[in-house]
Amino acid sequence: MSQAPLKIGIIGATGRGDYGHSLDVGAIQFGDGKVIAVADADPKGLETAQKKVSAEKAYANYREMLQREKLDIVIIAPRWIDQHADMLLAAAEAGCHVYMEKPFCRTLAECDQVLREFEMRHLHIAIAHTAFYSPVTDRVLEAIAAGEIGEILELHGRGKEDRRGGGEDLWVLGSHVLGLMSLVAGCEASSCHASVQWMGKPVTPQDVIEGNEGIGRIAGDQLSAKYQFTNGMIGHFASKRNAGGSDNRFALQIFGSKGIIELQTGYMQPAGILRDPTWAPYRSKKTWEVITSGGINKPELQRDTRYENAHTEALRDLASAIREQRSPKCNGLMGRRITELIVAVYASHVSSREIPLPLSDRTNPLDSWKV
Repeated sequence: MSQAPLKIGIIGATGRGDYGHSLDVGAIQFGDGKVIAVADADPKGLETAQKKVSAEKAYANYREMLQREKLDIVIIAPRWIDQHADMLLAAAEAGCHVYMEKPFCRTLAECDQVLREFEMRHLHIAIAHTAFYSPVTDRVLEAIAAGEIGEILELHGRGKEDRRGGGEDLWVLGSHVLGLMSLVAGCEASSCHASVQWMGKPVTPQDVIEGNEGIGRIAGDQLSAKYQFTNGMIGHFASKRNAGGSDNRFALQIFGSKGIIELQTGYMQPAGILRDPTWAPYRSKKTWEVITSGGINKPELQRDTRYENAHTEALRDLASAIREQRSPKCNGLMGRRITELIVAVYASHVSSREIPLPLSDRTNPLDSWKV
């Protein structure tokens, strides 16, 4: 028996995060739903968006859209994170499931409040950490489970390390890497030990600034963090401004007793595997092999590998999660876990020690940091 298409609304914010990384395109391609309405406070942006997604209605105020339209899914598309909590809470009050741009929320307190409201109403949140929806990631996890690189010893990730390197990189791009790190670890972190620097010296309260894109208070042009996961795995993340180059290291490297896997962020990016316990091809004469959606050294199964397709796959996963009463692949709990790994970097630096997780203080550690 066929089911009625899910009714979708889209929230955008032209000039303040716009429609994220093409989340609205995912709605256009989504075959299991229909875009009913779009909301954007910018008149020109609203007009453009309505035409683009062929929405029946357009609203200047997203709260009015949520009140008037009986939507199944709301896409919270703006990239700027300072709007996310308010939009999420409004969606929960309206009884809507959500697909949203990353990062999740600015503080753990916001994450906690949002999750309480959604859990109370049995609503789902899916977050646009696009690698979670890539079949290449599934093949990587299968290779790990099959013992292709042996026992996992360490997880290493770096940000994009462009002009945003350091604090902004940690939030905006590091969130992708820390999400994959959490996915591979399969559990929460139990502690974090981190340091943050500005111009080669430890960050002080005077170095704290207001971050771009509504991130909130951040600091540092260089940082490094070590995470201990509850299952014994160790994770490392680092970022330094302008250290990435055109071919950067923006990925997660998974070091095992029998080899290495490099898993890129993004959608349908091929992964690499080196089945070599020395981790040094020049010593063993072994070479890197590719992992596609078909598997190790298999032809790519998908012809259309455009980035925007990740949002379509995420919406399909969310639709299945709603109907099957299960969690989406990248859900609100994972969003909070990623946020905690980010916030823990500053909490550790401020306290000058390794700190246990979860954090008892759910605010931004830099907000109240004094000399």
